[in-house]
Amino acid sequence: MNESACTSILVGKKATIDGSTMIARNDDTFLPLTPQRFIMQPAYQDEKRVWASTQNNFKAALPTSGQRTTMTPNVDVSGLGYFGESSINENNVAMSATESVYASPRALAYDPYVKDGIAEDSLQSLVAPYIDSARAGVRYLGELIQKYGSPEGNGVLFADKDEVWYMEIVTGHHFAATRIPDDAYVITANQVAQQEIDFNDPENYMWSEGLAEFVEKHHLNPASSGFDFRKIFGTDTKKDRHYNTPRVWYGQRYLSGKQDLGPTSSELPFICHADRLLSVADLEYVLASHYNETQYDPLGTGSEADKSRFRPISLNRTQNSHILQIRNDVPVGQAALMWICLGIPSFTPYVPFYTNADDTDPSYSQTSLEYDIKDAYWMYRTLSMLVEAHYDHFSQKNIDYLTKLTEAKYAFLAQSDAEAKVLSGQALTDLLTEKNHELVALMKKETMQAIAELVTSGLELSKLTFDMDKNL
Repeated sequence: MNESACTSILVGKKATIDGSTMIARNDDTFLPLTPQRFIMQPAYQDEKRVWASTQNNFKAALPTSGQRTTMTPNVDVSGLGYFGESSINENNVAMSATESVYASPRALAYDPYVKDGIAEDSLQSLVAPYIDSARAGVRYLGELIQKYGSPEGNGVLFADKDEVWYMEIVTGHHFAATRIPDDAYVITANQVAQQEIDFNDPENYMWSEGLAEFVEKHHLNPASSGFDFRKIFGTDTKKDRHYNTPRVWYGQRYLSGKQDLGPTSSELPFICHADRLLSVADLEYVLASHYNETQYDPLGTGSEADKSRFRPISLNRTQNSHILQIRNDVPVGQAALMWICLGIPSFTPYVPFYTNADDTDPSYSQTSLEYDIKDAYWMYRTLSMLVEAHYDHFSQKNIDYLTKLTEAKYAFLAQSDAEAKVLSGQALTDLLTEKNHELVALMKKETMQAIAELVTSGLELSKLTFDMDKNL
């Protein structure tokens, strides 16, 4: 049932340039077009609600009160499922779900998946509106998984202003989670990624009830000592070495510098330390990457064999790419930003949205199932297609466009932050809602101008042309 074959990044607050926490992910689906929306789900109180999946028979009562929460669901809910995917709630708790992971068949033999359990399409809606910290998110979801079971393997990302957690659900009822050290980062890509789980350190690790006993009873640990979660529950196959590990290798290579291990190594570390303090731009680069400046770049100059050897991070079927940032250098009411890219990340910008807002722009919240360039989803995918179609001619134009928008959006954020600092309560929420709409309008204007330039320039590249000899 998993919708996504994704790539995720998690960064602790002492590893970032501004002291923020960040979790990020490319939401990759099976098809190039799976239209998505960006919505603000309102808070509610004292209501009886029931969640029912359209993808399996899972159904559960929701708490009677829930927080206002952002979501990025599918447009075709009845056909493809809801899949809320990425959220920041009123308590500035960020959640991204999920990073699809695949468990060892031996482990699944003893705790198989539960067909009608909590799947990816339901996770965000079942958890995000009801938690007040990243740690509470792991605990809350863990209780749900042990109660209802899971029909698939999933990695889930949580962050608040202080802590970042990565949780992997690997069998029908078992999971483990690691608190990412404040000075570290993690990259995961469709494999069980966690390594040592320390059962004597519950401050930094969480796990399902009976996990250690389950492993011991069924002789699942191949090591004579320690509890390497990846070695116990993960896979290590030819597919992993061509589809998964190269993405982790490239991200670590970019963020940490020199990389002694190769792109097909099964020993790439889980916890990593960068060679610099990381920014939103660093995460954008990784999520938008396709083995840039290596022989494996599908858009590069390597051999045809190398260019198709590994699955890149950014894909034509990346439906949304997001960076969920909780800042610590501004007042709490304006601290949470959701950076959203609805095109192919290699070619389109990440747009920052304050999540302390009452709604989202109609071009994001009312995405059409059929093509309509007025929608942000379709506009940015139009730009993506045009750039890639004539990449050799348009790549520099695209770089210039992205550079211009980077300067514009950071200047806009700085001005908006300054205005917001003197406000609180509803006045602050109103201002941030207005600022979100203003930035959408600015980005749309620049993007439509870029599309117009690419279309007019592209007409000159037609092969259906002919230079008449003046002597004829």
